[in-house]
Amino acid sequence: MSLTTTEPTLAQPVPIKRLLSLDTLRGFDMFWIMGGDEIFYALAKTTTWGWAAFMADQFTHPEWNGFRFYDLIFPLFLFMAGVSTPFSVGSRLEKGDEKGPLARKIITRGITLVIFGIIYNNGLFVKPIEEIRFCSVLGRIGLAGMFAQLIYLYASQRAQYFWFFGILLGYWAALMLIPVPGCGAGVLTLECSLPGYVDRLLVPGKLYLTVHDPEGLLSTIPAICNALLGIYAGTILRNATRRPQQKIQALVGLGLIFFILGWIWNMVFLVNKNLWTSSFVLVTGGCSLVLLALFYWIIDVKRYQKWTILFTVIGMNSILIYLAVLIINFEHIADFFFGGLIHQLTSEPLKAVLVVAGMILMKWLFLYILYQKKIFLRV
Repeated sequence: MSLTTTEPTLAQPVPIKRLLSLDTLRGFDMFWIMGGDEIFYALAKTTTWGWAAFMADQFTHPEWNGFRFYDLIFPLFLFMAGVSTPFSVGSRLEKGDEKGPLARKIITRGITLVIFGIIYNNGLFVKPIEEIRFCSVLGRIGLAGMFAQLIYLYASQRAQYFWFFGILLGYWAALMLIPVPGCGAGVLTLECSLPGYVDRLLVPGKLYLTVHDPEGLLSTIPAICNALLGIYAGTILRNATRRPQQKIQALVGLGLIFFILGWIWNMVFLVNKNLWTSSFVLVTGGCSLVLLALFYWIIDVKRYQKWTILFTVIGMNSILIYLAVLIINFEHIADFFFGGLIHQLTSEPLKAVLVVAGMILMKWLFLYILYQKKIFLRV
């Protein structure tokens, strides 16, 4: 890990050629994590506006099965980690770099993110092992991205397709056919699913849901496919022989196909983020492909770029802001600068929104200063 003046990507080496649309999409994704979702929560609590309640509901996770917009944020990060791989790892292979050193860097990066995830969950101070939560969002990004990049490094493009579909079908078969003691096979409930049983059996420390962890061990395997799909999308975008319109058509077409197939699969293998089911991979992968195509068309093809600074500032330091909230109280800073003015307002909806907006602004200004000084956290 280092603070560098070079531009990083999320969980992979620095690309030789950056896509502004990718940095912007990453920032758009991270915006909701750093507080954008709270705008709708605030409006839903202080108004009777139906659209605000609807949007607030979309920024929550279903209790178990189902899909809402908030479920897309995490797999979209994994997808984007894959998109930049052909630009970074692929370009280095073309320059003649050996696979061994590249693999070691990929593995080191993955392990570093796992360690960051443990620190994020538990802090720096030592806890008894039974109180430590080892599974994490950063850990899944690190492991799934690492294995996807190793597959890209050592497997041909045709073999990558076999890996993608083999993992999805194999995971489905495992959850349907392998019996869980006391429950049997194919029972996909919180208490009886195979991923939860594997977590209880193999993962030390505590699990987020006591008997199951959403970022657990077995359910990390299908998450590799989100990154592999991103790698495929990056390969399309990097292909110099295709015209931009052809690239967009390929991304949108494949995205719609996967989205539809995911919901068809949902009839027998429910879309479920906690289990990261194969149908969930296809639904979120389809959405990710279409979103990437949209951002690529607007930003890199149509060249509407002035607005992108709002998100690229976030996207180019996504890991840093994710970790920074552990040591910087942005809410307190925002209250120091804006609290007096906000509390004088009589409109409760406006108050609620401005409190959230002030916090987001402080985070953005923090990242903008680093952006101006070309300081980026590189993993």
